[in-house]
Amino acid sequence: VQLQASGGGLVQAGGSLRLSCAASKTTYNFNVMAWYRQAPGKQRELVAVITSGGNINYGDSVKGRFTISRDTLLNAWSLQMNSLTPEDTAVYYCKGISRGFEYWGPGTLVTVSS
Repeated sequence: VQLQASGGGLVQAGGSLRLSCAASKTTYNFNVMAWYRQAPGKQRELVAVITSGGNINYGDSVKGRFTISRDTLLNAWSLQMNSLTPEDTAVYYCKGISRGFEYWGPGTLVTVSS
């Protein structure tokens, strides 16, 4: 199965973007669905994660601004990003875990201008 993220782009500070991640096979059930990001010169960090049971966690830097959601029928998940700052500039990756295997999308670039 392959993951494909979309929705990245250029936005001004204070603006919003919505990222989406879709699996190539809708019959693939992911136990964990997450978003990570990697800014230039920094390590990849967890942004948000949601489980099939509905448990959600966020990275400290995005709490209150970002919202992760999932569509179990479409086997897809999204990340609503509000009040963006230049510090949110990064390549965003979606990740899914199914049956102990990790699947990563190729990443989508989010650039926030000041």
